[in-house]
Amino acid sequence: MPGPGGPAELAADLEAGRLALRAAAADDALRAVFALAVRDLGRSAVPAAVSAAAPPAAPAGGLVGESPALHAALARIARLAPGDLPVLILGESGTGKELAARQLHRASARSGGPFLAVNCAALSETLLLSDLFGHARGAFTGADRDRKGVFEAAHGGTVLLDEIGDLPLPAQGLLLRVVQEGEVRRLGESEARRVNVRVLAATHRDLPRMVEEGTFRRDLYFRLRVGCVDLPPLRDRGDDVLQLAEHFLARPGNDRSGRAERSARLSSAARASLLAHGWPGNVRELQNVLALAATLAADGSIGPEHLELPAAGDAPRGSYHRQLDDLRRRQVVEALERHPDNFSAAARWLGVSRQTFSYYVRRFGIGGNGVR
Repeated sequence: MPGPGGPAELAADLEAGRLALRAAAADDALRAVFALAVRDLGRSAVPAAVSAAAPPAAPAGGLVGESPALHAALARIARLAPGDLPVLILGESGTGKELAARQLHRASARSGGPFLAVNCAALSETLLLSDLFGHARGAFTGADRDRKGVFEAAHGGTVLLDEIGDLPLPAQGLLLRVVQEGEVRRLGESEARRVNVRVLAATHRDLPRMVEEGTFRRDLYFRLRVGCVDLPPLRDRGDDVLQLAEHFLARPGNDRSGRAERSARLSSAARASLLAHGWPGNVRELQNVLALAATLAADGSIGPEHLELPAAGDAPRGSYHRQLDDLRRRQVVEALERHPDNFSAAARWLGVSRQTFSYYVRRFGIGGNGVR
């Protein structure tokens, strides 16, 4: 993907003619200014677009990589960002759907307004309805005062509904009213309030199948997927794995010690291991694996022994975190079987510090002769 210094063109068809802007690079600020100009001059049916010869570079804090699969998703985001259409962001868990949503917001004319994200799977139905649409005093037990919902609070900006596939059916009907009419009604009120928000939604679920099963409204599905961005899984992004790895290792560490991970570096063997892994947890899995590896590599050199990855022959079972814990536990047990009651030797065999080894022994309840 061309870097930020490559030539770019922003163009849109207006009723009075065609507006075009050529620049050395098209960053978020330039796209937002161009979108405002298009809106103020009176845009017709054709939205602003970035020329195919100069696809956008990912902004700071955005999606990182140069693979053709990600390149296509970023180009799609750049074309959809300036408009006000709802956008449905699809992709497996951990592929960066919220980052894509933030990128859509930053490159839009609403970039100066709020960006609010709601996880539709994280709250009970009553709390979710209150969080999204607000409530009047006395609407339910504990509602001791009037409260704005997310859609009112985000007026003039963007709302991301993450895990939209987990949105309860009653909330789906209320959401349809927001998307179609720009109106919300607080719980316990009959008055409708006008809101001006752009709605983005994200999910890893198979929404068409849910529509057929009757668990997701057909009309809402088609209103949300007016625009659609499909984020590729990490296994389809080739060398992006290594670029992301360097990106994560260059950031300050988040462990409680405050130790920076920027001194950690990948050995050639570790890089080969990263490329060979299937990454069922996608970018989030990679980030977690590297954070742990940087902690385990006492000398700052990350080798394959520091990458806690499932063996190639292991079949996926359960959640990603459960798989990792199963693998860690088996490795600790094997280390103790080879070096009974000798934590220092077992830790050296496993390639971790004695402190880290002792932590795993306590965590998994493992005794010196195996499972306790």
